[in-house]
Amino acid sequence: MSLSRFPVRDPRTVARDIPGVLDVLFPRLSGGLVSSLNKKMFAFAGVEPVPDELVDKSRLQKAMLFELSMARAESLLSGDREPSWDHCLQLASTRQRRHYDAKVPDKLEQCDYDVATHAAQNLVVMLNKVQAQNSDAQLEKSPFIPGLGWIASGNGDFSLGSMLIEVKHTDRNFVAGDFRQVLMYWLLKYAAAIENNDDVWSDVLLLNPRRNCALLVKFDYLLRSASASSNRVELSELLRSIVSQDFDRR
Repeated sequence: MSLSRFPVRDPRTVARDIPGVLDVLFPRLSGGLVSSLNKKMFAFAGVEPVPDELVDKSRLQKAMLFELSMARAESLLSGDREPSWDHCLQLASTRQRRHYDAKVPDKLEQCDYDVATHAAQNLVVMLNKVQAQNSDAQLEKSPFIPGLGWIASGNGDFSLGSMLIEVKHTDRNFVAGDFRQVLMYWLLKYAAAIENNDDVWSDVLLLNPRRNCALLVKFDYLLRSASASSNRVELSELLRSIVSQDFDRR
């Protein structure tokens, strides 16, 4: 693969826009593997999917709409029973501008409130249920993702002890890009852990509050299944080699 001279980008953008970098690291992350993983999805009791017809009524960009729901969910998890919609919209807009060409609405319509509220409540229920099964761990919002070379540092959605939790609000099953993203997060975390002697995540939980589906996978299984080598050190050094060589040419 011929690497271009990338500007510094956050891990989420690299995973979404420059998949070729991770194709070198994870050549076996194919449609067959993704389909096999999706067969292990499960749903949460007492959680109703957000109706598609309700989502379709909203004129907001879908990314903005569900970022709004994320902001509301975080406020609810922090103990705010009646989060300010103005604050939620401001936070969602700030986040969307980092990754997308966000269109900030002048005002929210009732259908926007309804979708964001439903999705936020679903996420809160999901996370509370997961935390109840891991009562000795503390739920962390926006866990730090270290940078490396021209890959800037970033943040995930949540973590719970040794579990990374990523949230997707799509109308489909999880796709290769979702797994590329969490694998990138893990590799960056591991590369930093080698130097700092920190812990790394052992599992990843993908949540989709819109559809009420989830998938729990061990990182060791993902690494072994998706990469040409399951050796953590070799993968870390390969990533370091890729970003360092390109970074040095800039």
